[in-house]
Amino acid sequence: MIDPQPLAERIIELVGDRAEAQVLVESGNRSLTRFANSYIHQNVGEDSPHIVLKVIDDGRVSSAAGTRVDDDALRRLVERALDSARHQPVDRDWPGLASAADPPAVEHWDDATASADPAERARRVADFVAEGTGMRAAGYCETTGLTAAFANTAGQRVTGRETRAIIDGIHQTDSSAGAAHQAGVALGPIDGSEAGAQAARRARESASAYDIKPGDYEVVLAPECTATIAAFISAYGFNAKAAIEDQSFVVLGEPQFDPVIDLWDDVTDPRALGVPFDADGVPKHRLDLVTAGTSTALAHDRRTAAKMDTDSTGHAVPGGDTWGPFPTNVFVGEGTTSVDGMVRSIDRGLFVTTFNYCRILDPKTQVVTGLTRNGTFMIENGAITGAVTNLRFTQSFVEGLSGGNVVAVGNDGRFADSEFGPGFVHAPSLHLGSWNFTGGTDG
Repeated sequence: MIDPQPLAERIIELVGDRAEAQVLVESGNRSLTRFANSYIHQNVGEDSPHIVLKVIDDGRVSSAAGTRVDDDALRRLVERALDSARHQPVDRDWPGLASAADPPAVEHWDDATASADPAERARRVADFVAEGTGMRAAGYCETTGLTAAFANTAGQRVTGRETRAIIDGIHQTDSSAGAAHQAGVALGPIDGSEAGAQAARRARESASAYDIKPGDYEVVLAPECTATIAAFISAYGFNAKAAIEDQSFVVLGEPQFDPVIDLWDDVTDPRALGVPFDADGVPKHRLDLVTAGTSTALAHDRRTAAKMDTDSTGHAVPGGDTWGPFPTNVFVGEGTTSVDGMVRSIDRGLFVTTFNYCRILDPKTQVVTGLTRNGTFMIENGAITGAVTNLRFTQSFVEGLSGGNVVAVGNDGRFADSEFGPGFVHAPSLHLGSWNFTGGTDG
């Protein structure tokens, strides 16, 4: 693996005094074992650095990216960025570079995961597949080990490293499917048998699904659903750029959620994934977004912080000039209720395992439309009595978590595969008093 820190230093040296500059270099391995029809069909690995350079020439900003690390390639990268900057309009909102500051002393790293070979991933795939006798299994097992180095011409220098491991898969019958997902810093605790058993059970139990009428239903939402809600609320609501543009629902200091809801971003949590600084080299720290139902903070990068006369919270992301800052280490506070306890308390409702193809209709109210997938089940008289066909919902995520609608919060928090991808949100199940289903999968 190439050490990214000397590369970052060399790029800053090549820019010299011709412009302001910042560079982020990532180096390491990303390895993936894919399976379909219950067989592994692909092992792929990437072990190359990725360089993102931003230069600022008299207020004109430009970026360039590359993967070549020989000195001639680095020179070309720098010259390309400088030449592009000269042709850009002046960016009057450019906030300047991050000054020198130390990130928190945390490292989400596991040596065994960083060096995991295909056989170790294959064992977990085999365990997953074995739980679905007579079914077709598909999915992937992934391991990643990356080191990141950031440098700028203002003197900021930070490095960090991370590992992560994921298994994500489905079991399918001719008429149904069930999914399961696990993620964390280390491959060791990833249990293919446990994930496979959950996916197979959901597939078997949803094989004879029937249609129901749309309407408002009391629901138990599995962690994947909760994670999607948290991802949308974080990215579209607690994003300071959205607030500046009057596209956010957030009113700081207002009780916008049920008092049992806590939402925060914290790279220092031992369970978190990632490195403790953002794409602008700003250190990350815990940021409480919702405390006991009250909205308490926005996520900022340097650009939004300058506009709102505050400090960056360390939430710059690649492409953030367009999308704005948003949290990437999101935690939804756990409760004390088991999923079985939630189900037992419902006379008539639905248990939903996964949301799919969610699209925001109104960011100001967080009205989102989407579908259920891979197992939706009827609850009657405190028990799951059968599977129902997939449903479309149209629902404000903020109203869904509003005061009085959150009946219980689960004790089963884990990393869940949200609509924004894996490893982004750690969330429990939720019991909500009402959720608005507007039709079947056709409308």
